[in-house]
Amino acid sequence: MHFGTAFEGKRVVVTGASGIMGRALAEQFEANGAIVCRTDLNVDGMPGFAVAADLTEDAGLDHLLAAVAAEWGAPDVVINNAALYPSAFMLDMEVADWDRIMSVNLRAPFVLTRGFALQMIKAGVRGNVINISSGAARKMRRTMVTYCMSKTALDRLTKGFALELAEFGIRVNALEPGFAAGSAVSSLPKEHVDRVMANIPLGHETTAEDVGNAALYLASDAARNVTGATLSVDGGNSAGSLDVYQDKKSPL
Repeated sequence: MHFGTAFEGKRVVVTGASGIMGRALAEQFEANGAIVCRTDLNVDGMPGFAVAADLTEDAGLDHLLAAVAAEWGAPDVVINNAALYPSAFMLDMEVADWDRIMSVNLRAPFVLTRGFALQMIKAGVRGNVINISSGAARKMRRTMVTYCMSKTALDRLTKGFALELAEFGIRVNALEPGFAAGSAVSSLPKEHVDRVMANIPLGHETTAEDVGNAALYLASDAARNVTGATLSVDGGNSAGSLDVYQDKKSPL
């Protein structure tokens, strides 16, 4: 999707930039004229402005905030995309693992949103923050309890920041990508993938491009009156289940 010159020269921070979703988000904003700061644990081979940062540590968060301030003064768009997607029963999970998941999925978005918002306010930037959430925020999943909790809290954090930053013209929204068989869940059995896909109303998985298009919309002036919202990009999967009517055809 192209927004003409809407993002020409806009400064965009993307966390978790080494993953499928992060790479696509960075590339789509660049294709629309934006300047991107990519950040992850390892940024070797990343083009342009890239910052290596461990988001589980205060030193890493402070380093990222300082690097962006030194390079740009303030960003125009921040995309909190980095997340851990673990699978473990609660009875088996170590406390240290719980802390690490929450630090990346929830604490880092809080610290970075606060820090970058302060930079925006100081520079007079009416910016945007986009948090990459998940349908797991609304439905608990066995062996994924910590992840689900972190995304539920991230949705609430999104609304809280939206309320408090509105007076500064800073908008804060969340995106919920749908099922993507080719990303973090690619190791799932084919039967499971087929079963999930059969329940998606529009009948296709969510691609990184789908999420990028939604992020471009939320960061653009076309969404100037949208804040505190969570946009599901999941083919209608969050609207409900097709299970009950799976064996029935439309009357038309």
